[in-house]
Amino acid sequence: MTRSTRLVSTDWRRAPQVPPLAVRPRLRTWADAYITRVQVVDAVIIAVAVFGAQQIRFGFPSVLDPIGRFSTPGVLVSAGFVLAWIVALRVVQSTDRRIVGSGAEEYSRIVRASLAVFGLLAIVDLLFKWNVARGLLAIALPAGTLGLLLARWLWRWSLARARRDRRNLNQLLVVGSPASAAPLIRHLDRNPGLGLEVVGLCVPPGDPARHRDVVEIGGRNHPVFGDSSDARDGVAQSQATAVAVTCAETLGHTAMRELSWDLEGMHVDLLVSPGVADVAGPRMLVRPVAGLPLLHIDKPRYEGANKFFKAAFDRLGAGSIVLLLSPVMIACAIAVRVGSRGPVFYRAERIGLNNEPFQMWKFRTMVDGADQQKLALAQQNEGAGVLFKIRDDPRVTPIGKILRRYSLDELPQLFNVLAGTMSLVGPRPPLRAEVEQYSALVTRRMLVRPGITGLWQVSGRSDLDWDESVRLDLSYVENWSIMQDAMILWRTLRAVLRSEGAY
Repeated sequence: MTRSTRLVSTDWRRAPQVPPLAVRPRLRTWADAYITRVQVVDAVIIAVAVFGAQQIRFGFPSVLDPIGRFSTPGVLVSAGFVLAWIVALRVVQSTDRRIVGSGAEEYSRIVRASLAVFGLLAIVDLLFKWNVARGLLAIALPAGTLGLLLARWLWRWSLARARRDRRNLNQLLVVGSPASAAPLIRHLDRNPGLGLEVVGLCVPPGDPARHRDVVEIGGRNHPVFGDSSDARDGVAQSQATAVAVTCAETLGHTAMRELSWDLEGMHVDLLVSPGVADVAGPRMLVRPVAGLPLLHIDKPRYEGANKFFKAAFDRLGAGSIVLLLSPVMIACAIAVRVGSRGPVFYRAERIGLNNEPFQMWKFRTMVDGADQQKLALAQQNEGAGVLFKIRDDPRVTPIGKILRRYSLDELPQLFNVLAGTMSLVGPRPPLRAEVEQYSALVTRRMLVRPGITGLWQVSGRSDLDWDESVRLDLSYVENWSIMQDAMILWRTLRAVLRSEGAY
C-alpha cells in the first residue's frame, strides 16, 4: 500500500460521521383529504361513464356476456378501460398538490390523460381488430371527460368559498428581507384564493429584523423566526407546509444549497421567487447548466400551430354561438330599432392585430350622434387612463342600459370574429387615440387580435384602473393558451350574469 493510499484510508477512518437528518413526520393537511376525495369522485365518474357507455353501445345484456372479436366478457372490457383511465390520470399527476385547485393546468392534464388513454385504446382496437373500443370511445370519452372537468370545477368552487373565509390555506414561511417579502405577502393577503397564508419570516443573516419578534407588513404582524439558517426551526415552530425564498440573490448559491439541505426530511415545498412577473408556467423551464439551475423563459408563441389552433377555436366557437343565440340577437335588434331613432348597429374604428384598423360592430346603445357629445361631457369622464367612461352616461338609451348590463350589445362582434378581425378572447379593442398614446410596453397588446372578452372582462371590466387593465392584457398576450381561453369564456359567462363592472 502506498503512502498516499494509507493517508486517505486513515483520514477516512478518523473523519467524523455526519448524523442522519431528523425527519419530521409528514403532517396530514386539508390538501391530503381534499385530494383523496377528488380521486374517489374521479374514479366514480369514470366507472359510470364507461359502464354506462357499454350498456348503451351493446344494449342491456348481462355484463358477463361476451363482446367483440375475442368474446371478452363485457365487465372485463369496461373494468380494463376504467383502470387504464384512472392510471392515465395518475401518470399525468392530475391531482398534484402544486396544481390542484388553481390555474388551467389541472384541466389541461385531465384532457391530455383522457385523449391519451382513449387514443391508445383505439390503436389497440384497430391493430387487433377487437371491434370493442369504437362505440365505447364515442360515448365514454366525451361523457367521462366532461364529467371529470365539471367535478373538478365544483371542487374548486367549494374550495374557493372556503378560502374566502381563510380556510383550507397552505402555511407559508417566507425567507427574505421584509422589503423583498412585502410584495409577495401583500399579494397573498389580497388573494386568499391562491391558497397560501404567510405564517412568518426568516430574514437574511445580518438583516436588522433578525433581532425582532415581529415585522409589520401590509397592516399585519408576522413573526420572525431568526435568519435563513434557522429556517428548519421556523418550519417546525410555524407548522409551515411550504417555504418561499424572495431574496435568492442576497443569500447566494451556497446559502441556497444549505437551505435546501436543511429542509430535507421536513416534507415541505421549497419555492423560489424568480423576480419575473406575469409569465405563466408553460413558458418557464428550469435548465441546469454546469450544475447551476437557470430559469429559461420561452418567447411568447403567436405563430405556427398556435396561430392555427386559435383561429380554428375562434371561428368554430363564434359560428356555434351565432347559431345558438340568433333568436336573442334578433330580439335585441328589434328592441334597439323600436326603442330609439337611429340605426340598429353602431360601427366604430378600432385598432387590431399589428396596428391594422378595422370596423367593430355593436348594437347601438346610445342616442344617434352620441360621439359628437363627447367633448361636452369631458369633465364627467370616469375612465381609466385614456379610456372615456361615465357611470351614468346620459347618452345611453333605456334599451341600451339593459344591453350593456348583460353585454348583449357586444354580440355583433361575433361577426368580426368570423371575419378574422377579432378573437373570442384577447386584449380589449382600443381606439386609435389610445394606441397613439401607448408606450413601447403597452404596444405588445397589438401582437394578437383583440377579443370580445378577456382577462380585463372577467376581472372587473369598467371598474379596473388603467395600469391593471394593461397588466392583464399583457399577461394574456404573454401566456396565451387554448385552455386559458376556455376558462376565460366560462368566467365571462359568470361575470355577465352577475353584471360585474358593467356600465
